[in-house]
Amino acid sequence: MSATLPFEATVSRSVLSRTAQRCCAWSERWFPDAFAFAILAVAIVSVGALCIGAPALSIAENFGSGFWSVIPFTMQMVFIIIGGYVIADSPPVASLLRRLAAIPRTGPGAVALVALFSAIASLIHWGFSMVSSALLVRALARRADLPLDYRAAGAAACTGFGSVWALGLSSSAALLQANAGSMPPGLLAETGVIPFGQTIFSWQSMLCAVILTLASALIAWNTAPGAAEARTAEALGVDLQEHRDRSLRSRPGEWLEYSPIPALFIAALGAAFLAHEFAVKGFVAAISNLNTYNLLFIVGALVLQWRPRRFIDAVARSVPGTGGVLMQFPFLGAIAAILTGAKNGAGETLSGLLGSAFTHVASHATFAPIIGAYSAVLGLFVPSGGGKWIIEGPYVMHAANALHYNLGWVVQIYNAAEALPNLINPFWMLPILGILGLRARELIGFTIVQFAINLPLVLLLLWSLGATLSYHPPLAPH
Repeated sequence: MSATLPFEATVSRSVLSRTAQRCCAWSERWFPDAFAFAILAVAIVSVGALCIGAPALSIAENFGSGFWSVIPFTMQMVFIIIGGYVIADSPPVASLLRRLAAIPRTGPGAVALVALFSAIASLIHWGFSMVSSALLVRALARRADLPLDYRAAGAAACTGFGSVWALGLSSSAALLQANAGSMPPGLLAETGVIPFGQTIFSWQSMLCAVILTLASALIAWNTAPGAAEARTAEALGVDLQEHRDRSLRSRPGEWLEYSPIPALFIAALGAAFLAHEFAVKGFVAAISNLNTYNLLFIVGALVLQWRPRRFIDAVARSVPGTGGVLMQFPFLGAIAAILTGAKNGAGETLSGLLGSAFTHVASHATFAPIIGAYSAVLGLFVPSGGGKWIIEGPYVMHAANALHYNLGWVVQIYNAAEALPNLINPFWMLPILGILGLRARELIGFTIVQFAINLPLVLLLLWSLGATLSYHPPLAPH
């Protein structure tokens, strides 16, 4: 096995990586910003609504009302990013990452470890996975005895949000569907409430996650350059100096900021609340509530940071990563409102007509691969970390109901497929690139290999596992 690795790595670098780097160089020059795509999508949907005969005033009214319809969900996503970052930035987690970094003995083994860690952590929290995986790469790169290809390790840090994150606990589509109060009215009317037991906690979804996790680690291991060909962080001119907390108490009035008492007090309140929620509602129902989920991570982050001043400083470092979500998600809400609310003279909406088109194109047997491929393609142009479901969900679920296809598995079709474009679209790589000090073109040569292999694998899994499920009518909200 080991004798074949240099050949496989050489082939991937000389063909796939070179091609991907050329594509990335083109995209960095000509590819618009993700926010520009959101505005373009508003224009396309508006024109589409006009083409089916919806009045211009109705389109404008739905744009304005829909713009603010997902503000609670937007803030929930912001807190997912903040909570994940602050936990990953805490001293105990940093110590754990250093211990993990001491395990590998070879460069390819280290790259595979990063990919495995990234995928597993993303099932718990995609924001935590993104930050902690990048910090693990830096910890590995500090080892003078390890010939680590810094680019391949950075690409491996992307595998979590490029493969399985949306099949885990921070899946925004599954969380949205499990919470009636977070859903746009049009989507709620089409689907009702879909509990976690029918989405991320189904055995089909968990099996899919295990297969994709192992596949991602294996691909990362086989494509990592050997010691003779590795380009280290030093060779790439990356500064690996660790961040040091140098904040010191300078006046008596600051004693509370540097005392653990506030963290312990909030932890006690949070623990009491969470214990009550889990006891009354059960674990699955309680963790399905995105507010409860975020509170768990915020309280945990405060305890791990231990001092209020350290906690607030870490929050401040996390805030720049939330800008895209804050400004892009309201436009996605406006798009969803136009799709589901702007009606023509016959009472038809663009969402309904698109759903009817899918019903005619797809059959019950071909629904999974067709919708999966469509979601992956759309994800190239609307990189949203799951918020795209607000746009896509209404008409896809309309088609699923017409074909009597399992609604919970439709959510997982979306989740598994929409993660794939993150491997070749640099939008969600930005936090990792910022931590690693790299450019997207230096990673995409490796991530495109992941994409090329995982795409057919995902479509095959979605089709075969979907065949084991039956249709259940939408559940009315409580």
